[in-house]
Amino acid sequence: MKPTVKPTVPNFSSGPCCKRPGYALSALNTDILGRSHRSSLGKARLAKAITETKAILGIPADYRVGIVPASDTGAFEMAMWTMLGARPVDAFCWESFGEGWVTDIQKQLKLPNVRVFQAPYGQLPDFAQANPAHDIIFTWNGTTGGVKVPNGDWIRDDREGLTFCDATSAVFAMEMPWSKLDVVTYSWQKVLGGEGAHGVLILSPRAVARLESYKPAWPLPKIFRLTKGGKLLEEIFEGSTINTPSMLANEDYLDALAWAKSIGGLPALIKRSEDNLAAFERFVATHPWIKFLAATKEIRSNTSVCFTLDATPDQVKKMVKLLETEKAAYDCGAYKDAPPGLRFWCGATVETSDIEKALPWLEWAYAEATKA
Repeated sequence: MKPTVKPTVPNFSSGPCCKRPGYALSALNTDILGRSHRSSLGKARLAKAITETKAILGIPADYRVGIVPASDTGAFEMAMWTMLGARPVDAFCWESFGEGWVTDIQKQLKLPNVRVFQAPYGQLPDFAQANPAHDIIFTWNGTTGGVKVPNGDWIRDDREGLTFCDATSAVFAMEMPWSKLDVVTYSWQKVLGGEGAHGVLILSPRAVARLESYKPAWPLPKIFRLTKGGKLLEEIFEGSTINTPSMLANEDYLDALAWAKSIGGLPALIKRSEDNLAAFERFVATHPWIKFLAATKEIRSNTSVCFTLDATPDQVKKMVKLLETEKAAYDCGAYKDAPPGLRFWCGATVETSDIEKALPWLEWAYAEATKA
């Protein structure tokens, strides 16, 4: 039978992601709007975003955190173009975004010493092949594949190279072993449901040392430059951005950080995300027509949760359309390059009760889409 109860917030997109519970534009501080981002107030608000980020995530005091242009993509490109080339590179990928970094390394930067370790959607490559003398490139959570790295045990503490981690759909929802990570990037519009266009770049002291001791052979555009006269531009990591940021987006991020702090910080954020995944795990266990794309539970993402269905691609499309038309679940189709199926965002801003209300609609939509 067709369900009658619908999610209060049926927003399950994997980016931009669902806003925090109780979100309202009217709650945002607007004093900075119309003011310069380089004013004392502007710098203070940007610096507050950096300080609160470090506090909630437990980032080591000697790591730098900066706000940079162009979302997670801009942050990761900035890191690759400024620091790669000093050592051979080991790149690990298993979905579209990881493959994109490999394309840039091989076809744009054209680095000569690159090893690529690739796995199909739903699986992970063999991280044991990582050479500690090489720079390592990987995503912590494959947003389009629903597969995450279970831990950082494979990263050597005595490594010579740097680890570059795209953590945009992992940070704030999974434990990050900071001592294992030298360059970490993410964007506000993922786990905390912030607005787009801004990226966060996190650097270990080892990454800073690379920036100050290595000069790439290629020219760097202004928005990629992190050093001047061979020294790190510390101001970037103190609230002075490279270009003009959206102060409204920054206030939106500060609102999300305040909410995260109010509910118990990182442990609470992780638990909310894991509770959301658990709701789907109970559903999958009792419905044989839907399966997780991730090959094993250990590597199953608790943010971008991906499924395959016993259905044709056209039936899957029909199912997604039905869910949208009924306002039961928005934007839950698999990524265009991934195997046909569903993808539900289960980050901390999503209420478990909304997932539980959406599940009967999944069952109904599947029956409607696959009936003869």
